[in-house]
Amino acid sequence: MKKIIEKEFALNYLNKYGSQMTVGNGYLGVRGALEEEYPEQVRGMYVAGIYNRPSGSLSSELVNLPDVTRFQVMLDGENFSMQAGKVHAYERYLDMNTGELIRKITWESSAGKKYQLNFHRFVSKAAKHVIAAKVEIMPLSGAAKVKVKTGIDAQQTNFGTQQLAELSLRIFDEKLMVGEYETIESKQHITIATKVNKKGIFTAKNRQLMTEVEQEIAENQLFTLEKISMVKTSLDQVDAELPNTTYAELKRASETLWADFWEHAGVRVESTNDFDQFALDFACYHLEIMTPKDDFRCSVGAKGLTGEGYKGHVFWDTEIFIMPFFLYNKPEIAKQLLKYRYLHLKEAKEKATKNGYNGALFPWESAFSGEEETPEFAAINIRTGTRQKVASAISEHHLVADIAYAVCEYEAATKDAQFMKECGSELLLETAEFWLSRATNRNGRLEILDVIGPDEYTEHIDNNTYTNYMAHYNVEKALDWNKDNADFVARAEAFLEKIYLPVANESGLIPQDDTFLEKDWINLDKYKAAQGTQGILLDYSRQEVNELQILKQADLVMLFYLFPRMFAPDAVKQNLDYYEKRTIHDSSLSKAIHAIVENRTGNRAQAYQFFQEACLIDLGNEPHSSDDGLHAASLGAIWLAVVFGFAGIDTSGELLEIAPNIPDSWQSVAFEFSWKGEKILVEIAQNRLHLSKSTKSVLELVIHGEKHQLTDTLTIKLDQKDVSL
Repeated sequence: MKKIIEKEFALNYLNKYGSQMTVGNGYLGVRGALEEEYPEQVRGMYVAGIYNRPSGSLSSELVNLPDVTRFQVMLDGENFSMQAGKVHAYERYLDMNTGELIRKITWESSAGKKYQLNFHRFVSKAAKHVIAAKVEIMPLSGAAKVKVKTGIDAQQTNFGTQQLAELSLRIFDEKLMVGEYETIESKQHITIATKVNKKGIFTAKNRQLMTEVEQEIAENQLFTLEKISMVKTSLDQVDAELPNTTYAELKRASETLWADFWEHAGVRVESTNDFDQFALDFACYHLEIMTPKDDFRCSVGAKGLTGEGYKGHVFWDTEIFIMPFFLYNKPEIAKQLLKYRYLHLKEAKEKATKNGYNGALFPWESAFSGEEETPEFAAINIRTGTRQKVASAISEHHLVADIAYAVCEYEAATKDAQFMKECGSELLLETAEFWLSRATNRNGRLEILDVIGPDEYTEHIDNNTYTNYMAHYNVEKALDWNKDNADFVARAEAFLEKIYLPVANESGLIPQDDTFLEKDWINLDKYKAAQGTQGILLDYSRQEVNELQILKQADLVMLFYLFPRMFAPDAVKQNLDYYEKRTIHDSSLSKAIHAIVENRTGNRAQAYQFFQEACLIDLGNEPHSSDDGLHAASLGAIWLAVVFGFAGIDTSGELLEIAPNIPDSWQSVAFEFSWKGEKILVEIAQNRLHLSKSTKSVLELVIHGEKHQLTDTLTIKLDQKDVSL
């Protein structure tokens, strides 16, 4: 049952459910706000790529567009609200099978009259510009006068900031409402069109274009109002029109595409814990609806299209945590995400030049323009009254190598020579040129100074191990793809020979950076118990945290994840244990990565615990954990934990490797996996691995260290008792 269910109305969870129950298709996202108004409720409708930089702001924001989901319902003169009258029955759920949001309420007014109200909504997967909604009302205590007011509401803002100028409001043919708007600074044009299937009275006032439908309904008679809306923008490459069709017809077309998605991109788990399957469905559904499918000018923001957190900006999350889901399901979408980076190579080179480097320095936070969007200062510290300077854009440069890594992963999985010729090799070259200029020669050794690694609690350090190894990999791969560039080859080979790659000390510990192992350590149990809240910063300043052995998230462990064979198994286990004790997991990116590496070391129980905790980031009981949107990268990491962790997939070599190690509570897991033009069905049980594909071509792969050949099917007996790296 692929359903996100709200069993009772609770104001405290309103915006969390608003994020969880977002409907969308990658072009358009509509938050799961309730149709009627409530205090603090955040409505949201977002189109990928529509940003605006408000006057006086240093950052662009994903624009909250005019709303079409609000319905004001009057029943016998009383305004319907679940804060008034009495709710006798309530159920709301998002059916992830079909992408439809449904709410059913049996409500009694203050006058003692009962009504059944049903609300339906979805964003079409077949017609990407279209939102369909339906309201059903049935009087249960005699006849009733029903009034429903709805339309286009342009009073929406981004946390209070108005992003849109209203150009015109029009009524056509006494049924079609059309609002024309323009983002105030970026001058993007937006058209919203909507119509209902009943005649009403139109009004236009205070940025609202509305129709009010009134009807007398007999007892047990069903009143149905359908509303079909459309959004188009000046970014659209094909003109869109509001379809002349019904809710049911639109739903059928959309459901067909959803069925295809679940058949080929879903992960099927048989577990004693039903939550595992639910969490995977939740992750896959949201990854699908937050990712643009046909426009490489757009990428995936940190909250997808579920909210305004991080202003809709794009981070390294996209390439490392989100792209793999598409790379191994729909590689053409992964290519599009990489082309977004290539599109903005010019801006990345300009940023590098501005900062005194060569090559391409991609922005830490990106939007539509490809320019750096990271604010210079964080919010005011309410205790000190000062603003902390945000160092990410200046020093968190591992993003450059992360993008290069994603290019190489794409090439390895697809062998797409045309992409490499047109985009990939140049991306590798320019990112490598950045590292050649970023390194500093100290006593004949090249070092990378004043950086921030993935662990954002440790700033302005030298020789972050993750960064140095990733830079080495970036330059090494660029060399492979640019051997005809003699000047670059000479400089790259010199870099690879001299770059400092930290290794284990006499105690077997690999230093996170030059000074980390020299710092004091404190007991973190208190903060681990409240992970995700950044509670450590209530007791210590950022500078104090920086001087302690405290990690926000996986750092060296992230390197272990990306390069499964780079370090000896014993070294991985020792360092994993050491650094996990010092990691609070305050970042949503951390737990799933630890789950993968724990599983590779054979620690299934700990891996499964981390996996389940990662699933709770957006699905836990904390009422405000996801108010401003879901954690997009965390959702991608849930999928990674299953496929690259429990299923034991390893794509780091020329041959695909599989070493399953599924949790004890799982009977089986199955998914499709794209690799070098083949679509492989992977089915894993506790004692058996079964692979199948539709072609007869021979695919060589490695299973638990032994080479095998897959033609159409292959079955291998498994013994998972002593699985390790």
